[in-house]
Amino acid sequence: MTSDSKFLFRKNYDKYEFFRNPLNFFPEQMVAWCQESNGSIPHSQLLQNFLNSSSCPEVQGFLYLKASGRKSWKRLSMFLRRSGLYYSTKGSSKEPRHLQLLSDLEDSSVFTVTTGRKLHNAPTDYKFCIKPSKVRSECKELRMLCAEDEQSRTCWMTAFRLLKYGILLDQNYKSPQQRKFPVSHFTTPVRSVSENSLVAMDFSGRTGRVIENPLEAVSAAVEEGQKWRKRGQRMKALGSPSPLQPSSLSSVIHRTQLWFHGRIRREESHKMIMQQGQVDGLFLLRDCQSNPKAFVLTLCHHQKIRHFQILPCEEEGQMSFSLDDGSTKFTDLIHLVEFYQLNRGVLPCKLKHPCTAVAL
Repeated sequence: MTSDSKFLFRKNYDKYEFFRNPLNFFPEQMVAWCQESNGSIPHSQLLQNFLNSSSCPEVQGFLYLKASGRKSWKRLSMFLRRSGLYYSTKGSSKEPRHLQLLSDLEDSSVFTVTTGRKLHNAPTDYKFCIKPSKVRSECKELRMLCAEDEQSRTCWMTAFRLLKYGILLDQNYKSPQQRKFPVSHFTTPVRSVSENSLVAMDFSGRTGRVIENPLEAVSAAVEEGQKWRKRGQRMKALGSPSPLQPSSLSSVIHRTQLWFHGRIRREESHKMIMQQGQVDGLFLLRDCQSNPKAFVLTLCHHQKIRHFQILPCEEEGQMSFSLDDGSTKFTDLIHLVEFYQLNRGVLPCKLKHPCTAVAL
């Protein structure tokens, strides 16, 4: 690696997705035992072939390999097995005399390459690399590889991870699943420490006091709410902005959120969603290119990327935003996102994972 190279760490929401939908990660034409059984492999057996050390899974296909010390690439037939990654020196032949070891899995790690196509003169955008884990006396360099599409790159990299870390990944995946629904002896929800530390206060006097009587605390809360409503009505009558009414800040506050990406093109939003894993509920918001006053919600569902236009609505001088032609309105985009994180509404699924940008 050169002196200006660096590692970037990015949230990947589909890190364990292959446990839920393994057939989406391993196309039939790339897995040897799928071809032998005409593709009729159950989900559990497909993964067990990778997790079971006594089985002999094999991923096969064509990859571009960057020539050592040069910018040229060569398309080769490759085979990934437990013993390592091999390429054939004679077409697609699997004969041992025609197979050359490219990388040993035990001594290597696999990474996605984020740099542009021009830097490495790669034939496609679907690059990844294999980096030796230990530097030995013999010359071992970074091996640059390039797949023909995103699905095949995902297959190669997922198979590499499973063959090397399969048992550990399986344990890591099952541990949080087992803790997700702990057995509780309480019949009522247990509040957090922060909620238990909250107390009702009375600041009507010179010094504040804790309201210990529950009935008095409820009465104080109702009275405080009525005061805020009366204050809001007076401010509105005087033409002054009310703390309960949207202000000019509502039109720009969303720009501080990690899920908002400004004026990016549709193609860029697709690329960002794919980089962080095409899982249900992965989303981002961006400016609409066709309507300067509108916005677009880009959402992933069932490995498909869909776009929903958010239109501004003005009623009695008040601006709001809506995803369903005004049936449900929100004072700003933050309120809109928070609502659809809890309610599916007109969307195919709830908003679960914000898609964030990585500064390159």
